[in-house]
Parts: sequence; C-alpha cells; structure tokens
Amino acid sequence: MKSQGLMIALTFLFAIIIILDAFFAVDFISAASTEIQNWGTIIASIALALAAVNLIRVHSRRIMLRRGEWYNSVALLLIMFVQTAIGLFDTSTGDIYNFGFNNIMTPLGATMYALLAFWIASAAYRAFTARSIDSAILLVAATVVMLGNAPIGESIWSAFPGMKTWIMDVPNMAAQRGIMIGGGIGAIALGLRILMGIERGHLGGGGEE
Repeated sequence: MKSQGLMIALTFLFAIIIILDAFFAVDFISAASTEIQNWGTIIASIALALAAVNLIRVHSRRIMLRRGEWYNSVALLLIMFVQTAIGLFDTSTGDIYNFGFNNIMTPLGATMYALLAFWIASAAYRAFTARSIDSAILLVAATVVMLGNAPIGESIWSAFPGMKTWIMDVPNMAAQRGIMIGGGIGAIALGLRILMGIERGHLGGGGEE
C-alpha cells in the first residue's frame, strides 16, 4: 500500500508539472517537464524490450510443446531475429533493411488491408439490412454517399454529388464532433481519476479502490 501511495503521489506531481508546462512558460517547469518526458521515453523503450522478451518466451514454449500452429511461432521468431540483426548491423536506412521492409512488410500490410475489406463488406451487408427505421436511414445515406462518389452516380442523377457532400459535411461531421467531444470529456475524467488516485489500473492493482 505504501508503494502504491508513493506511485500515486509521483504520478500526480509529474502530471501537474507537464500540465503547467503546457499553459505557462516558466523555465524550471519547462526543464522539469522535458526531463520527465525524456524519462518516459526511456521507460517506454525498456517496456518494449520486456515485451519482446515475453514474446520470445511465449512462442519458444509453444514451439517446444508443439502447441497449436507452432510453425507460425517459428516463422515469427526467425523473422524477428533476422530483421533485428539486419537493423543493428545495416541500420534502418541500409539497403538490406529497406529491401525487407519494402518487399515483405509493406506487401503483407497491403494484404491484411485487402482481407479486411472483405470483412468490412460483410459487416456493411449485415448493417445495411433495412430491419428498422435507423438501419433504413443508414442504408439510404450510405447508398447516396456511394453513388455520389462513383462516376455512375452523377450519370444517374446530377444531384447525387451535392447530396453526398451535404451528408458528409453536416450530419456526419456533427456526429464525429460529438464523438470527439465525448472522447475528450472521457479522457479528462480518466485523467482526473488517475490524478486523484481513484483509478489504479496503471499500478497493476486491477482498478479502483
């Protein structure tokens, strides 16, 4: 309990310094804020290294026990070690490193997005079924937006592009701003809960007390 109290006090102190630095130009506060953020970057790097160690531990155990699709774990660890070695010796600007990134990582990312498109199409088909008034409105709005973006839409009716622009700029933008305002208020509330020591999940305690 004493260690948690100390961590809460340090979290409160560091957060107050960073908040004050955002609003006031005071030299010693700015220096302290910069130092805190630098240490935050160092700690995040250490956490990333620990995550890599944990990844190796979990997948090594899966390989030894031949559990599940263990051959995927072999491929993961092999690629991770090879790419890390290349990055250490060839640097991230070297030809070998960039070859692996541009010819393996980028195509794999494009493949993942291509597969995701089928999932989005399936979800859209289920969502756009007019089973209620809300889903019917969504179906009509989505149809107008798609026709407004496609060249065939303007050929069918010249008003489709203008309707699409209005839907995106007025109701869609209003909904997006509402979501952003709600998210901002939620972030402020969570920050206050952390500063006051109510929310302790970041301390590994499992939540509120």
